[in-house]
Amino acid sequence: MNDSKKFPSQSSNSDVQAFLKKLAQTPNVKPVGRKGRLIFALDATASREPTWREACRIQAEMFDAAAALGGLEIQLCYYRGIADFEAFPWLIHAEDLRRRMADVECVGGYTQIGKVLEHTLQETRKSKVDALVFVGDCMEENVDYLCKTAGELGLRGVNAFLFQEGFDPTAERAFKQIAKLTQGAHCRFDAGSARQLRDLLNAVAVYAAGGLKALEDFGRARGGFALQLAHEMKKP
Repeated sequence: MNDSKKFPSQSSNSDVQAFLKKLAQTPNVKPVGRKGRLIFALDATASREPTWREACRIQAEMFDAAAALGGLEIQLCYYRGIADFEAFPWLIHAEDLRRRMADVECVGGYTQIGKVLEHTLQETRKSKVDALVFVGDCMEENVDYLCKTAGELGLRGVNAFLFQEGFDPTAERAFKQIAKLTQGAHCRFDAGSARQLRDLLNAVAVYAAGGLKALEDFGRARGGFALQLAHEMKKP
């Protein structure tokens, strides 16, 4: 990601506030006693190479935050190259996620967001998926097709949370539509805002794993965006 595509922190903070408010309005209907199930999808094309290793560390922390609750399963999937798409088995240990992510190398190619959405749809047909988290920086596909699949996910109650690295107007329009159709949320972050992305990912993971009570406890312990989110969700 070029420095010219980094977004000013003030604008990013505004997006974060909007994201937190949107997430606060998203119902968590996970049955009591069942682990939360979250698909974690990543763009591993060449444009994300500069921030990939840092992202591996941050994104593994998301698993740590939720794993402490004993109630989250994560499935990692990614795309790269011309047609390389891979989904790993469902994981329940943070170290397994770290190891698999560390083995991934970015390869130049086109986006395959459609495959991410299709895969999520297939998985939730087998067993309910509570949320999809996608991290990427561009979109090079037919947006109408993406929206059709996103609409099917929305009908099945799968919320998609899309985190956009940098600023690409085409990607932004598509990501916002996908988020709207799934009753999820879209948020931009700077390539250099590692803490911001970490807090956002952790908030979604904790919420998917344990609902509002877990998020309140996590927010009191960590502060920042997680605490702010918990406060937003308590408002009538």
